[in-house]
Amino acid sequence: MIAVRFQVVAFSAAFALCIAVAGPALAQKKYDSGASDTEVRIGNIMPYSGPASAYAVIGKTEEAYFNKVNAEGGINGRKVNFISYDDGYSPPKTVEQARKLVESDNVLLIFGSLGTSTNGAIRKYMNEKKVPQLFVASGASKWNDPKQYPWTMGWQPSYASEARIYAKYLMKEKPDGKIGVLYQNDDFGKDYLKGLKDGLGAKASMIVMEDGYDTWEPAIDEHVVKLKASGADIFISITTPKFAAQAIKKAAEINWHPVHIISNVSASVGGVLEPAGLEISQGILSASYTKDGSDPQWNADDGMKKFYNFLAQYAPKANKLDAGVVFGYAAAQTMVKVLQMCGDDLTRDNVMKQAASLKDFEPDTLLPGIKINTAADNFAPIEQLQMMRFKGKKWELFGDIISSDLGH
Repeated sequence: MIAVRFQVVAFSAAFALCIAVAGPALAQKKYDSGASDTEVRIGNIMPYSGPASAYAVIGKTEEAYFNKVNAEGGINGRKVNFISYDDGYSPPKTVEQARKLVESDNVLLIFGSLGTSTNGAIRKYMNEKKVPQLFVASGASKWNDPKQYPWTMGWQPSYASEARIYAKYLMKEKPDGKIGVLYQNDDFGKDYLKGLKDGLGAKASMIVMEDGYDTWEPAIDEHVVKLKASGADIFISITTPKFAAQAIKKAAEINWHPVHIISNVSASVGGVLEPAGLEISQGILSASYTKDGSDPQWNADDGMKKFYNFLAQYAPKANKLDAGVVFGYAAAQTMVKVLQMCGDDLTRDNVMKQAASLKDFEPDTLLPGIKINTAADNFAPIEQLQMMRFKGKKWELFGDIISSDLGH
């Protein structure tokens, strides 16, 4: 009996020792710079000043969303330390701020930074450093290039994809139209213009004039006057908010009433159409992938109820009519989802792995039926849009949700 008792005790002791040794190994946490048991440091660069400062609301909304997450206990128990800097929409300043975030602030990743040329200026640096440049706030198709730039991923539909949808619409609804294009003379505008021409294909001759403007120009009135003089009866405005509002005003002022299409990035009721004037914005066309915060049809929508509650509690001064607020909320929600998926493996490698493993994720403020999907060979999370027309004080959606193969 004594021998048997000794064997049982010895076995129990040995088993307990195995558990004690294996326990920490099984629960081992992995961290890279910017992550710990208590926090996750996320970097962000926004144009809080300069010609694209209308987008600053995106960064402010994301900050408020992370405040909400922290108030609710953080992500897997870790608080988000959101460090957001101003670059004035200037690529050299973006480079400076990215270096500061990575080398001084030691962030785990840079999330949601805004602009095509600005993010383009730091893409090589981020990939050389192997620091995630996640959910870039720009629709340039070049963010979907996992082979060459495995550390950079976009979020919104590409400009080329959106432009192809407009081309399809125009070829069906106004095949004999004459198109005048106003575009921002940078990567954003040129990417969009290329997508439009690709979409028109053999009908690219419909474009009778294309006129580029620079972001340092105080006003674009002269460009709009030239486009009217070209005889165009379709006006495609590939512009950022400040210039989109100017173009709407000037077209009305010179009594030009073409079929007017504005890019999604400038489709904000509060940020563009209200400042331009709701009365002169009637009938303008665009496309969207997010719900419109000004549209009462979403008042009973579960996702938008959460969004409105968030605004009331964490961003009471935010304008729910501003599309940037809706955008920032959904982008931040996507970032939180990825970090939740990371669990206790908060290495940069795993962050990118999880970001490339999103399946049918539906942030609260995306249109019904539009889902986020990514894969190791697909860094384009959103590939769907729906056409819409401005009427009264809100956008009215029409037609089906259209999917587009983004390509490169």
